[in-house]
Amino acid sequence: MTRLCPYTLGVKLALIFPPACDPTAPYPAVAALAGFLRPQGIEVLPIDANLDGFLALLQREPLALLCDRIERRIARLQRRRALDHQAQLVLLTLLRVRGEAGAVPAGIGAALDVLRTSERFYDPGRYADAVATVSASLRVIAAAHAPLQLDFSAYRTPFALTTPDEIARDADPERDPFDGYLTRELVPRLRRARMDAIGVSVCFPGQLVPAYSFALKLKIAFPEAHLVAGGPAITQVLLRLQGPALARALGAFDSAVVFEGEHTLLALCRALADGRATPQALHRIPNLVLRDPLLGARVLPGPPAVDLRTLPAPDFGGLPLDRYLSPHLLLPYDPTRGCYWGRCAFCHYGLAATGTARYRERAVDTVVEHLAALSVRHHTRFFYLSQDSVAPKMLCRLADALAKAGLDLRWGTDLRPEPYLTPERCQGLRRGGAVACSLGVESASLRVLRLIDKGIAPGRAATAVHNLARAGIAAEVMCFSDFPTETFTEAMATLGFIERHAQHIAAFILGRFELTHGSRVASDPTRFGLREMWTARGDELGTALFFAEGKPGKRGRERVRLEQALEQLASGWLLRSYPWAGSLSTAHTIFYYDHFGPGVFRDLAGQAAGRILGRSPARRVSRFDLHKLARAQQHEAQIWHEMTHVRRQVSRQAYDELAAKVPRLCISGTPRTRDSWPRTPR
Repeated sequence: MTRLCPYTLGVKLALIFPPACDPTAPYPAVAALAGFLRPQGIEVLPIDANLDGFLALLQREPLALLCDRIERRIARLQRRRALDHQAQLVLLTLLRVRGEAGAVPAGIGAALDVLRTSERFYDPGRYADAVATVSASLRVIAAAHAPLQLDFSAYRTPFALTTPDEIARDADPERDPFDGYLTRELVPRLRRARMDAIGVSVCFPGQLVPAYSFALKLKIAFPEAHLVAGGPAITQVLLRLQGPALARALGAFDSAVVFEGEHTLLALCRALADGRATPQALHRIPNLVLRDPLLGARVLPGPPAVDLRTLPAPDFGGLPLDRYLSPHLLLPYDPTRGCYWGRCAFCHYGLAATGTARYRERAVDTVVEHLAALSVRHHTRFFYLSQDSVAPKMLCRLADALAKAGLDLRWGTDLRPEPYLTPERCQGLRRGGAVACSLGVESASLRVLRLIDKGIAPGRAATAVHNLARAGIAAEVMCFSDFPTETFTEAMATLGFIERHAQHIAAFILGRFELTHGSRVASDPTRFGLREMWTARGDELGTALFFAEGKPGKRGRERVRLEQALEQLASGWLLRSYPWAGSLSTAHTIFYYDHFGPGVFRDLAGQAAGRILGRSPARRVSRFDLHKLARAQQHEAQIWHEMTHVRRQVSRQAYDELAAKVPRLCISGTPRTRDSWPRTPR
């Protein structure tokens, strides 16, 4: 909420939230910064470029132009008598979306209307069709800009972020689907507003490539404006680098904020307002990364966490709250920050150097006051309590206070499945408005849980699931497999846990372990059964971290059996990818729980997949054998394994060398090859 300030610093700051992320609800970062900076006299222009950028693409005319572009690329490739490896990959991608590309321009308007209209949104069949159409549209956008992977959680090209040259290559208008939005909408809007500083909030890895692309173009358009980055994802990247490498990682940004940004960003704005934005003055601001003529770049260390009790409520004023792809508005709110447990060996979240940030809580009365005011101002009863992990004791006190205040709110959050969650306390959570709780169960193997240092046995986790479900709260279960040394039997035990307690589990996810910088596994790999870990040479930002186990826990056939068992288990629910209804901790899922009840995704199990709205044109025959064309994906995987695991070096030169050894595909289907494919050591 905006608090009137008796003075103004005369500084105009744009805060941009870039793609690619969830367009169904606002994210808390920009609103939290606006809520802190506006009372200090900073004029803040919040811009959800993620929502605006996707909406600029998800329209009939832009999609039709992309359809034409796909047809032109197909025609050019089809005129060739033979295709090298890269051309095979591109043609395969284009042919796979050709039918969808012809359909989605006519259907996208109706699909977005379904997502925003309650009557249609809660019709499961119509909702499925809308999801299928939007998802197909994203595949079309990605294919038209191939090689690009794009959805609402990922944005990636093969060499993304490895070098400054690759960052510039990805920013090329022919490769960047958001270039049209930036040049035709975002830049003119910023020019009209006459901003002094532009901040880009990079919260998720899927936003990194667009953030760097935006920075290159914004710096050209506004050379006098101070361009600053911040957020968990950029913090994770910059904390690992020093000197010249850190300077290169800044890219087109003038500076970057690491850790929580409120006070650092305020100090930067004050320096800009007072005309003190000299290098000497800015280098005195804690947690601000700046270039240095002698060192390359450096940062003055400062406290990583702010005192949450001193912060005002997030301020969503100025965000396009009526344009999100939802029938109702759901607002995020942070009653706590950090993780009160903070010991899980696999975990690292970006606003801390290692592990998770220090746990802090707002006063319960303050939280109630904030939520009540936000509900009235924005005419919504839906919230997501967004934090790393809230202590159950604090959450129960908050639920009691909300119930006593008579606030008719509906909310979800993330929790550890603690013994503290007794039947009585879970009923109290429900009275206080709880709709869903996503629980970090992780594994059902006691040995793996002890290795992780989870602190909760499977039996106690099951009790928490049961107690929440019996109170009428959707209990979502988050698990993962392939923690180092996990065996096939232990992975199957996790699937067995889900199957045994299926009637109490509203939805679940079983991901795969990924090693991250800053986790305890990465800091002490041998303790967790890793023989070695490495980043590939040529990956200047070090965004990919690879490892080898001393003794792999699963054989190839066991992995196949595990995937088959998971697919069979998942058929008992209607589970969808993020951020659609049937994924965990999302706005649409919360709405479906509130409307239909916590068992909705079990009830909808087996529902037919949605059809893409619009009419696909007749399929045209390819001049190349499609079965042989599909082998390009296998060859691509071999190339990248060779570079990342054998040579441990990534470069365009190495890629081109390996790609040249892939058999060329001719019209007749007869392969031509220059060299045989090199064997990869197992």
